[in-house]
Amino acid sequence: MKKLLQVLLVFVFALPIIGLSQQKKERKGEFYFSWGYNKEWYTHSNVKVNQPELNNNYQFQAIHSHDHPGWDEGLLQLALSIPQYNYRFGYFFNKKKGLAWEINFDHTKHIITDGQLAKVVGTLGGRQVDTLVNFSAANGFVYFLNNGANFLLFNLVKRWNWQENKSGNFKIDFLAKGGIGPVIPHVENTLFGKANQDGFQLGGWNIGAEAGLRATVHKKVYLEFTNKIDYARYSNLKVYKGTAKQAFGTYELILSLGYTFPMGKRVE
Repeated sequence: MKKLLQVLLVFVFALPIIGLSQQKKERKGEFYFSWGYNKEWYTHSNVKVNQPELNNNYQFQAIHSHDHPGWDEGLLQLALSIPQYNYRFGYFFNKKKGLAWEINFDHTKHIITDGQLAKVVGTLGGRQVDTLVNFSAANGFVYFLNNGANFLLFNLVKRWNWQENKSGNFKIDFLAKGGIGPVIPHVENTLFGKANQDGFQLGGWNIGAEAGLRATVHKKVYLEFTNKIDYARYSNLKVYKGTAKQAFGTYELILSLGYTFPMGKRVE
């Protein structure tokens, strides 16, 4: 009987310790996803056009372009995928070090500004040209990546905890991301009055870096605000009886709402 009491006492006093050790264990990984919207500013760029059948090989130099956010025109009145949107899928494979892999997609719209004077240099109809044209729809010029310049990146992510309350129900993290991937533009254009057959295509590659803050409430839901720079090179873009290529830089502001939850085996 005495031995039985000793065993029971050991069990009673050891149980809280066992419970504490179990509470310290947490999932090794953490999956997250988010959806949000963005705003862009683009560098000036050259659009190089090659149309062998027409004996054209020319470029528009230092062209101006802009985005088309869409969400500022009545977000709740439009389908979610019409404005400039972005989504992220990521997995923290090492929560202790704050390291994650991420699929990072930005639906961005790139439109050559209507009405600008654009310098054209090269060959048109076999003749050398160096002139200015009024780049406008009324004059037979349209150039849209309006269903998307579409940056897709495969990122490595690093997270640093900045602030957290005692309960852990609210925290702010600093994030840094960087990666490379393809661009998937939707190409629609009219050059010298000749329109292409518009559509989506793989059109080159891009490289980008992103940094910002993530505020998480109740350990699950988060709001993320980041700044991003991206450099994209587009090639073999469809134009009438030929192709175009272009490269430009982008500065981007992104606001996303996301959800995160632990995954993987439990570790101390």
